[in-house]
Amino acid sequence: MVKKAEKNKKSAPPSIENRKARHEFHIDETFEAGIALRGTEVKSIRAGKASLNEAFAYLNQGEVWLKNMYIKPYEFGSYNNHDERRDRKLLLKKKEIRDIDKHINQKGFTLVPLKLYFKGGYAKIMLGLARGKKQYDKREDIKEKNVRRELDRKVKGTYSVNL
Repeated sequence: MVKKAEKNKKSAPPSIENRKARHEFHIDETFEAGIALRGTEVKSIRAGKASLNEAFAYLNQGEVWLKNMYIKPYEFGSYNNHDERRDRKLLLKKKEIRDIDKHINQKGFTLVPLKLYFKGGYAKIMLGLARGKKQYDKREDIKEKNVRRELDRKVKGTYSVNL
């Protein structure tokens, strides 16, 4: 009986993150958008074979599109397999699109994908309305990260002691 219950439990599909985005940009606001995918793309994402590293979103005629997101072709797919870097339409409400358009028209703002995940069986993407960081901002973030790491080591007591 226990084995049968364990079989029915599905592991959660992986969430794919854009780690560089938080390092390269100041995120001012986030939006959750649906993403229009083909069947083989969904299967590849569920297998964790996707990357948001070089991806960005843009507006075109009142629609939001995601460009340069890599989804590996599904290994069991046929000749109908998808193009790995095609433009994908993002599904947002009109009010959200207007807000994004208003911000993007301001100097220095861009729309960056932060995370790709599944919610209720549907693929969702978290978009960040972002402003680029300067080099000194990036250095400050690295310093803060190192200080936090040192404090955590001291608190845990795993700080190396030479005896």
